[in-house]
Amino acid sequence: MQNNNSYDEKPTVMVTNDDGIDAAGLRALVRVLVSSNRFRVLVCAPDSEKSAVSHSITWRHPVSVKQVDINGATAYAVSGTPADCTSLGISEALFSSVPDLVISGINMGSNCGYHIVYSGTVAGAREAFFNDIPAVSVSYDWVGGKSSVDDYTLAAEACLPIFRAILAEIKNKSYPLGGFLNIDLPTDIANHKGYVLTRQGKSIFRMGWRQVSSERQGQQMLSTMEMESGSSARTEIDTSTVAGGHLLFKREVRRAIVDDDDTDKQFLQEGYITVTPLGAVSQAEADYQSYFKEWLPSALQQFSSAL
Repeated sequence: MQNNNSYDEKPTVMVTNDDGIDAAGLRALVRVLVSSNRFRVLVCAPDSEKSAVSHSITWRHPVSVKQVDINGATAYAVSGTPADCTSLGISEALFSSVPDLVISGINMGSNCGYHIVYSGTVAGAREAFFNDIPAVSVSYDWVGGKSSVDDYTLAAEACLPIFRAILAEIKNKSYPLGGFLNIDLPTDIANHKGYVLTRQGKSIFRMGWRQVSSERQGQQMLSTMEMESGSSARTEIDTSTVAGGHLLFKREVRRAIVDDDDTDKQFLQEGYITVTPLGAVSQAEADYQSYFKEWLPSALQQFSSAL
């Protein structure tokens, strides 16, 4: 898809996210983009938090849209998912032109490894990629007790050279459309060790479930996919408090797994800004693929003859 903007004017950047249009990460990103005076800034973001909704879309019902006042930008809050927001924002149904670049973020919490699959932030960028529009997803490795909202501004400023470089390539018609970029910024962003090109790893939080008697019982899952500290300890289940015979179960993080290879999560934890090219094709690893090359004909022959 070709955009409608002339590069005699400022390039157009559209921002979305999954933490919601009022989130500190999005607001900091927009402020940095606007204050640079290099971009025309559009915002099309969820009207409330939509963390970990992955690439879900609204299919059966219309979404509602409301204009929001964000200084220097044309902004709308949408009742849908991040993928909905990107799809609507690039469609020319809401804005008069197609953006040159879509930026999804800045997310509260990193998006590395298998978490990329869950991420609404990454989905916001992926949806643009599906429509041949350059895109970047951006996440800051927020850690409670260490991070502050000012870190979002530093994170946005650290990404500006990448955004500008992408837009320069787009202007020259030399930017590839075979994927999109996922950027993660370390907790100590003020003292980051530089930029490194990485690949998606296999890091993940192993989760479990436990029965609770009310919505408020137990620890709360944060948008960073971590458990809130200092919340109430496990209590005995009082099923009498659950109305209508329904049982309540709540997710909880059991442990974190980080792969040892030179991948996105490892470099992020070492203090680097990671830049990871992503696509959308979920192919299995080579050894798994080759196993089924021999397995499928044999399985069909063996079990078809038994019918």
